Amino acid sequence: MKIMIKATLVVVIVGLCLILVAIIVNQPDSADKKTLKEFTQQQIAFTDQNNWPMFRGGQSLLGTATGTLPDSLQLIWKFKTGGDIKSSPAINDGFVFIGSADANVYAINLENGHKVWAYPTGGSVEATPCIVDGSVFVGSSDSFLYALDAKTGSLKFKYETESQILGAANWTRSPDGQSIWILVGSYDNILYCLDSANGRLMWKYETDNYINGSPAVGGGIVAFGGCDAKIHIVSLADGSEIKQIDTGSFIAASAAISEGRVYVGNYDNVFICADIASGKILWKYTDADSPFFSSPAVGPNVIVLGCRDKLVHCIDRSNGKVVWTFQTLGEVDSSPVICGGKVIVGSEDGRLYMIRLSDGSKVWSYEIGQPVTSSPAIANGMVIVGSDDGYLYAFTARR
Repeated sequence: MKIMIKATLVVVIVGLCLILVAIIVNQPDSADKKTLKEFTQQQIAFTDQNNWPMFRGGQSLLGTATGTLPDSLQLIWKFKTGGDIKSSPAINDGFVFIGSADANVYAINLENGHKVWAYPTGGSVEATPCIVDGSVFVGSSDSFLYALDAKTGSLKFKYETESQILGAANWTRSPDGQSIWILVGSYDNILYCLDSANGRLMWKYETDNYINGSPAVGGGIVAFGGCDAKIHIVSLADGSEIKQIDTGSFIAASAAISEGRVYVGNYDNVFICADIASGKILWKYTDADSPFFSSPAVGPNVIVLGCRDKLVHCIDRSNGKVVWTFQTLGEVDSSPVICGGKVIVGSEDGRLYMIRLSDGSKVWSYEIGQPVTSSPAIANGMVIVGSDDGYLYAFTARR
């Protein structure tokens, strides 16, 4: 009996202690509130690190990921589609989104690689999906831009252009901040700006040739290269022309913008850095001997991109001088991603490479066996990439 009484007293005392703790937690002083706020901000930052919601990871198309990568990765799952995967993956809220030559857009569970839904379009899907505000925006070679519900894959609307859409869509807020606009280029030579809610055309901008790449957004402008050999600088507010910069040869890759400069390579083996305000070319990198179809990854001090000369090139961002090159056995149309002190990129030699950013040495590689023209996405400590063998591959730290 005495033992039971003692046990009851212990339970009562513990309960009172828990009540006191709850009271203290629910009535924090200013220092406690600050700590809670900082913790919340940290959680938000961590959540952002877990997403790669569009081509190149963000609106300016910089191709850089937060966090670090280990020196070795392990394949944890792969997902089979019915055709080549030249589309690059997007990652958002625990889902991976990808297009395939089998004409479908897929949503896949990031953790286990299981299919969540598939939506059929009327043609091959090479474009990278763009996920904004619960919707997936993706173009198809059937000439339509599709807006799909990210959770269910149901169609919200589709917008028809006059030709195929191979480049990824981007997004911006409307000038009044009340709406989200979607930007996408087409092989009908036009860049379209659409209301994300209903597909209504807000404005359009016409060029003299195909638009193959994705438009970059930032600082009130949109910048993109065209097969008319020009870098186009356009006002986001109304689609009016601000600048045209002649590069001398057609541009198939997507440009990146950072700190008032635009970076892009062309078909004449030249990589260009241009000033957006003046429209002047600041420097040219001419050490490549083949065209650039890869889009640049722009780090604080260097720029990394692939080339059809089978090399990955690292360029000094300040002056355009070569820092290092990395030799693969195939053309490199895949666009690299910088993460910490490493670079991840695919090659048409059938391999996915991890390269050390400081000196261009190989850290790790994985042989897929078929060309990797898809560009990797990095989020949640995982590297996701597609291949011409029709599989989507997911890698993480070796356990």
